[in-house]
This record gives sequence, structure tokens and C-alpha cells, in this order.
Amino acid sequence: MAQSTRATRTLEQAGITFGLHAYDYDPSAGSIGLAAAEALGADPAQVFKTLMVLADGKPACVIAPSSGEVSMKKAAAALGTKAAAMMTPAQAERLTGYKIGGISPFGQMRRVPMVIDETAILWDAIFLNGGQRGLQVRLTGEDARRVLDAALGDISA
Repeated sequence: MAQSTRATRTLEQAGITFGLHAYDYDPSAGSIGLAAAEALGADPAQVFKTLMVLADGKPACVIAPSSGEVSMKKAAAALGTKAAAMMTPAQAERLTGYKIGGISPFGQMRRVPMVIDETAILWDAIFLNGGQRGLQVRLTGEDARRVLDAALGDISA
């Protein structure tokens, strides 16, 4: 497994301190985030999933704890739009340059508006996808928010 991805290079270039955590990726897992949390021995609320959405028809990224569901209505409001809906997997892969199961909010091919669940800053550190299947980065929620220039909001259902 490569330890250097666009995501990790983005964090390095921003001067962010982070840890790398590899695990055995299971493509048949019902929830990739929950499977990652179990493999890492982490609280599922501390492992965040990256969802690509269309907010009023425009691409955006929603980052939320794997332990719960995202309210598309709340996500849209946090992004300053009227509505949000999930992108198709093909759209998400094309836009980000990452494969499903390995989509990181860091180092995406195109910069899009982002919102991260407000619980991210309550943890000493959170896990986010590191840019490939089976790789997570561990960093503070505030560092993630800052490097992504993400809005902070209550987006949980």
C-alpha cells in the first residue's frame, strides 16, 4: 500500500501533523466507515466519512461521523443551499480522482465547498480517509477544518 497519496501530500504541504493508519479494506462491508473504525479499534463517532453531494446541483463535500446518518436538509443549509442529494459513485470518482471507499476530502481533483460535522472538533483527533482504500489519516478536527476551509455545522440526522 502506498503511504503517499494526494491526500497525504496535501496535508504535508499545509504543514499539518497527522498519523497514517492502514487496515484491511473489505469492499463487501455494509459501511466502510464502521468497518474502518472496527479495524482501527476506534470509536465509530471518531471515524469520519467523506460524502460527495450535489447542493443545488453543484458539487460539494460533506464530512460526517461514520456512526450516524447525514441529514441532507441540514447539510444543504450548512452549505448555504436549498437542497442536497448524494452524487452517483461514478460522478464522485470523476470529480475527486479517488475510488469509492478511498475518497478523501484532502487533495481532491477539484476544490468544492465543504462542511464538516461540528462534532469533529470535540475529539482530540479524528480519522479521515487518506486517499486510498484501507488508509486513514489521524489529525485534529480543527486542522482538518482549517486545511479544507470547511464550514462547521450540525449535519447529523
